[in-house]
Amino acid sequence: MKTVAQILKSKSVDTVYKVRPTDSVLDALTLMAEARIGAVLVSEDDRSVVGIFTERDYARKVALMGRTSVNTPVRDVMTSAVRYVTPEQSNEDCMSLMTEHRIRHLPVMKDGELVGLLSIGDLVKDIMSEQQFVIDQLENYIMGGGAALAGGSPSRPS
Repeated sequence: MKTVAQILKSKSVDTVYKVRPTDSVLDALTLMAEARIGAVLVSEDDRSVVGIFTERDYARKVALMGRTSVNTPVRDVMTSAVRYVTPEQSNEDCMSLMTEHRIRHLPVMKDGELVGLLSIGDLVKDIMSEQQFVIDQLENYIMGGGAALAGGSPSRPS
C-alpha cells in the first residue's frame, strides 16, 4: 500500500485551490467550476486550514436553506471540522477515514502546514494502478511458466 506522500507525488496536478473565509460562496463556486473540482480549502493564510467548502455544502447549506451565493460568505457554510491525514499514512488509512466520515477530500498536513489535498478519485486511481500491476505480474507469471517470478525454471516432480 502506498503512502500519502507517494500518492501526492504521482498526481498530475498538485495545485491546492483555496478561498478565504470572507469570500462569497459565488467566488468559491466560480473557482471550483473553472478548476473542475468539487471542493476548495478555506484558509486565512497559505499554510493553515480553517475549513473546507464542497459541492455538498453548497447543496445543503445554501441552495436548500434559501441563501444566495452572492451574499453568503464561505465561513457561514463551510465544514469547519476538517479531517486530515499526514504524508506517512497509507491509502488504506485514507479510504477508511473517508468511508467512516462520508467525506471525499482530505487535506494533507505536515508539522501543522498544508502540503497537499487528496480526493477519493486520487485514492481510487492509486488502487486501480496497484491492481493493474498485480494483474500484469500474474499474466507474466502464467505466460512465462512461472520462471520469471520463481527465480529460475519451474521444478518438476521426480
